[in-house]
Amino acid sequence: MVNRHNADKYCKKFGHWDHLIAMVYGQLSGSSGLRPLVAGFNSHTAHHYHLGTGSIKRATLADANEKRSDLVFGKVANWLMGQVSRAIRKEGKELMFLLDSTSVTLKGRQFDRWTVVNRTRNTQGLKLHMLLDALNETPAWSHFSAANVNDVELARQVPLTKDALYVFDKGYCDYNWWHLIDSAGARFVTRFKSNAALLPVEENVIPENTQGTVLSDRVVQFKSRQAGGRANLYKKPLRCVAIVRPDKGTPLVLATNDMTSSALDIAQRYKERWAIELFFKWIKQHLRIKTFFGRSENAVRIQILAALISYLLVALYKQRHALQESLWECLCVISATLFQRKKTEASWHRRRQEERRIATQIQPCLF
Repeated sequence: MVNRHNADKYCKKFGHWDHLIAMVYGQLSGSSGLRPLVAGFNSHTAHHYHLGTGSIKRATLADANEKRSDLVFGKVANWLMGQVSRAIRKEGKELMFLLDSTSVTLKGRQFDRWTVVNRTRNTQGLKLHMLLDALNETPAWSHFSAANVNDVELARQVPLTKDALYVFDKGYCDYNWWHLIDSAGARFVTRFKSNAALLPVEENVIPENTQGTVLSDRVVQFKSRQAGGRANLYKKPLRCVAIVRPDKGTPLVLATNDMTSSALDIAQRYKERWAIELFFKWIKQHLRIKTFFGRSENAVRIQILAALISYLLVALYKQRHALQESLWECLCVISATLFQRKKTEASWHRRRQEERRIATQIQPCLF
């Protein structure tokens, strides 16, 4: 990536590789700031050679975070996303993607210089938009935006895969974007807004064993030819499934272009959308994207991308070694053994054992 974009053109010593290694170390080791990161990393000088890097200086890392573009970090994160999802596609399993965004609050000294302009009533900072592969719980696409950017504007940049299923909430209510998903040969499950103007076309039969849960299952069409001041391109029929919500008085009204699955299956797929909320919670709890090593926009973006890269590396490690432990347990083990090379240490132990055996044979018995 560095060669492709000539990213190290003006770098003398501290290149993108050194930068990436340092930031990933900061994420996996749980460093609370630049000083602990630099002190911890530099204490393992014997292992720097094998990583193709060297000792780092705090001022150098701080300058790189502030001034260096996040382009290469973003490209690396995207490449790793492809590596994680490749095995799933080879196995021919159903692709299901969850789409949502989360806000990263950035307030205070120096943050206000570039976040106040785009703040909303509830949020000041950045938005991280994410497409999550539901089967292996790893990101498949990500993008940054200002806090005041509507989610559906970024949704139009999401790469669409044929025969895949996309699940998202009613914040992504854009009929023309739904039309793009359908035209790509993909399916979607989402929610209708309460003011959606619908014409009933057909009433599907509700099986007896689901009548207490499924209130209605209809085929509908949009009444209006306009949507948000633009022509409504979605002309095909949709399914409208109403599901009982025991904790609320109003039902859950789902929209989908899947005409063959049962109403309960559609409801279950929408319920699985909660996995992306858990993903956002996981990375905020276990990786470093709440406190930042720098306060410029570049520094924040690079740190968040380093967190995604670290998450993907741990997911790849778990996937390649077919580990049964949870991702959190894998992260704990990796954090505790970051600079241990198991094969090297095992061969050293065997060599020492052999030397002792030979020494025992050579040394005559004294008694």
